[in-house]
Order: sequence, then C-alpha cells, then structure tokens
Amino acid sequence: MPSALPTHTTRPRRLWFAIMAATAILLSLSGTVVCATELQLLTEENPPLNFSQNGQAKGLSIDVVREIQRRVGNTDTIEVQPWARAYRTASTVPNVALFGTARTTVREELFQWVGPVATAVASLYSKRGAGLHIASLEDAKAVSRILVVRDFYTHQLLQKLGFTNLELVSKPETMVKMAVNGRAPLMFVGNLTLPDLLARADAKPEDVERVFTVTSIQTYIAFSLGTPRDVVANWQAALDSMKRDGSYATIYARWLPGETPTRIKPDANTMPY
Repeated sequence: MPSALPTHTTRPRRLWFAIMAATAILLSLSGTVVCATELQLLTEENPPLNFSQNGQAKGLSIDVVREIQRRVGNTDTIEVQPWARAYRTASTVPNVALFGTARTTVREELFQWVGPVATAVASLYSKRGAGLHIASLEDAKAVSRILVVRDFYTHQLLQKLGFTNLELVSKPETMVKMAVNGRAPLMFVGNLTLPDLLARADAKPEDVERVFTVTSIQTYIAFSLGTPRDVVANWQAALDSMKRDGSYATIYARWLPGETPTRIKPDANTMPY
C-alpha cells in the first residue's frame, strides 16, 4: 500500500479547509444579521385594507405583509395604531414600516417604498340630493367646506393644491357622519374604504353621491429612511414574487372582489401632485 502523504502536503490542505469553514461561518452570520433586523410594523384602522378585530390585525394589507414576512423570515408583530402617531414614528424612527401608506409626491422623499399594494380612487362626495355640481378643482375650492382627515394623504394632497376651505377631523368615521348628516357640503375619501365607513356611520351607499373624482392613488409599505436598504429590497422582491406566482392576486380577490390587483410596476398617474 502507498505510504501516507508527507506532512508538507497535508498542512496546506488542512489550512485550506479551515479557511473555507471560517468563510462559511462568516457568511452565515452576515446573512443572519440581515434577516434579524428587528422592525416595528405599524398600521391603522382602515378597513378592508387594514384594521383590528378582537385584538387581531386583519385586512388585505395585513395578509400581504404576513406573506412577505414568511418569505423573508421576519416574525415581528404588527401593531395597529392611530394614523397620526404611526406616521410620526415612521417619519422619525429607523427600522419602521407603515402600511398601507398612500404614495404621493409630498411623501416621496420621506420614506423607502415597497409596493404597490392596492389602488384606490379618491373623490369628493356629498350627501345625496344636495344638488352640488363640481366640474373642476376650482369649483371645489369655491365650496364653503370640505371635510378631510388630519394628516391623511387626502388632507396633504388638497393642501398642496392650494385648498383653503378644508375642515380637519381626527377620524374618518367622524368625517362620514358629518357629511351624511349635512354638516358640511363635501368630504374627500377613497372608494375602497368608503363602504365600511358608511356602515360604521349607520349609513348606506345610496346616502352619498360622488360629485368629482380627483385622482387615483396606490398604497405601499412605507419604510423609514433609517431602515437598511437590503431589508427594503428583500421585501420588494418578496412582494414581486407573490405577484408572479398568483398568491397576491388570491389575497386581493379575498378582500376586494371584482377589483383589479396592482401590477409589479406602479400604474401611471397614480402618484398625485
């Protein structure tokens, strides 16, 4: 039988194996650090996109985010907060994700964006039979008051467009109740959440009428600027894969039957003003 390899041959080979093993450990640890970034996941009461029920977060955005979490290996808890508080946190604290957040030019540089998640149409509504005829934004500016929810994209959008007749309320259901009861001529709200808001106001869809459509808007997962870019990229890649394999469309149809799911690329003209 052949004799054993000389010592001068085995030592380099052992050294090579040791280097390779150490490299693998370092790569593994590096991957763990990326995956283990702790995130504060915030959302608000905005059915059917996101809301709480019996202490549990539910809705289209919730299901989308949870599937993304499963795919990227994130297990952080989703917390439902008042919009103003959640928005302030996401605007100032690193490693925060706020959803669903309307992506507008006003907010574009404030966050890192993953989406789109959902598409809505934002319109001015009046109490049915009020007799209002709005043909342009200038017509709307001439109305005595328009109800908007403080710090919602609807508020920020009309404010940027130069509206000075805005009446701010703290909750969307308050806005709807006021509009249905004729306490203001108009309210500005998205079509996806309006049915639930009417139900909470003990009103029916036929109690209001759409008088002017202002814009389409798409909602996103808004990550704070202090969040690592690779974390944001991993979440975007996971959402894109959901859209390719059909799981995203299944979630969308569950919560918004009859509505068209968003595509991987944002739709044109859905980042208003």
